[in-house]
Amino acid sequence: MRGGGQGVRKMAGIYPRRCALTLALLGLSAGAAPAQDLAQDLAPGAPGALPATGFPTGTAVLQAPILTLNDEQLFDDSAWGARAEAEIEAAAAGLAAENRRIEAQLLAEEKSLTDRRASMDPAAFRAEADAFDERVTGIRRAQDLKARAVSRLREAERRAFFSAAVPVLSDVMRKHGAVAILDARVIFLADSQIDVTAEVVALADQRLGPGAAPEISDTVDAPEDGAAAPAAD
Repeated sequence: MRGGGQGVRKMAGIYPRRCALTLALLGLSAGAAPAQDLAQDLAPGAPGALPATGFPTGTAVLQAPILTLNDEQLFDDSAWGARAEAEIEAAAAGLAAENRRIEAQLLAEEKSLTDRRASMDPAAFRAEADAFDERVTGIRRAQDLKARAVSRLREAERRAFFSAAVPVLSDVMRKHGAVAILDARVIFLADSQIDVTAEVVALADQRLGPGAAPEISDTVDAPEDGAAAPAAD
């Protein structure tokens, strides 16, 4: 029993910090080390302390090999995206109003033709009805092209924006010492510090501004007075 006591005293003398930490964690000693002593033992740089983890510090700019980015948020929050969305909504509203106007005009023409049928020669009525049907078909084709152009405009705007933003993304990547920028939406878990979406938005607004609407190949002119608009090549 005496030998065992000497062994405990010897261990306590050789490993005072480790014993104090163990007893403090287990709550087995009435004379456990104070909390401030335990904090000092665990502080970075202290003998026996756990190694520090996290991203490199000591510089104003975070350094990380991998960065993340939410491309939807980037486009939507940018000045370019705001301008594009406003123009797309205006184009869609204008097309809807135009379709309503054309529909009302065609309905009126159809009613007029129906009302005059009884007093018309059958051959003359058939010729006028066929011409009316042909005009309606042409107008429908032209309006469908416009609708497809509006639906494609947002994707065209996104392609134009990200093509113009490549130098911005490259500069942000070099600034942080990164080798890649990944889509944040396909990453299961990542530290929020490496998300650079807001940073890229600010830099893109500064360098690119609102941008300009790209060309859409199948945009057609509005039909005048219900006449069939020319189809795109």
